[in-house]
Amino acid sequence: MTLFKGAATALITPFKDGKIDYVSMGKLIEWQIAEGIDALVVCGTTGEASTLSTKEKIDLTKFAVDLVNGRVPVIAGTGGNCTESTLELSKEAEATGADGLLIITPYYNKCTESGLITHFEKIADAVHSPIIMYSVPSRTGVNMTGEAVAVLKSHPNIVGLKEASGNISQVCHIAAHISDDFNIYSGNDDQTVPILSLGGIGCISTVSNIIPARFSRMIHHYLEGRVRLAGAEQVALKPLIDAVFTEVNPIPIKSALYMMGMCNLEYRLPLCPPSNKTQYLLYDELSRNGLLSL
Repeated sequence: MTLFKGAATALITPFKDGKIDYVSMGKLIEWQIAEGIDALVVCGTTGEASTLSTKEKIDLTKFAVDLVNGRVPVIAGTGGNCTESTLELSKEAEATGADGLLIITPYYNKCTESGLITHFEKIADAVHSPIIMYSVPSRTGVNMTGEAVAVLKSHPNIVGLKEASGNISQVCHIAAHISDDFNIYSGNDDQTVPILSLGGIGCISTVSNIIPARFSRMIHHYLEGRVRLAGAEQVALKPLIDAVFTEVNPIPIKSALYMMGMCNLEYRLPLCPPSNKTQYLLYDELSRNGLLSL
């Protein structure tokens, strides 16, 4: 099963006075859909999921599912470092009507490959929704190898991998272990076209929070055979993508959306507003790309 092809925006979570700002969230979702985004992810890394309570995660997922109302797939981030907690949250997200689940590898306790496989198998056995696994070893300390993917791809509920290792050789190794019915998504905006060239079918993106149409179009250029156009756009977007990752995600992307009038400049600790240097850089890049007049 393929949940989506193209760009899925890993949405920020707007806050107002310490609580989720559902008015801004609704406006952001509607703008993303109007711009032609292919799918939406809530409660992911970019959505500051690690600072959200379980109730907030479920309420936010249900809000998104109800508002989107089937116009694009809504994928809920439900991962954690405890298998039982992840399983329970996944069941609750599934009950809201989410189209799929994005589940990060367990972090901090750093399981073995055997534990990693068992973790995903137990969750996949307990739910009916399609699961995209998420590997980002720079954050978790756990790497999803080609050998682990080769085992897990055979589970009917595990349909893909968000690959954010930053290691193109590893992506190539993973691609060699999968079949056509298992999907690779880039987890790094600046490596999207290279990963498409290895058989990927899309990206779960941060920068598409501010350029949903442009980023989706770049991917579809590639998927529809306009490879040179896609490559040229990937190169052209490099300065903007670099600016969005000047500090730890999602600090800069939320600041960019604030400059565009989409949300408050409010985070949950330990995240905090970006430095003046980062804000100047973001402003320059947003201005250069015509994003301050939206």
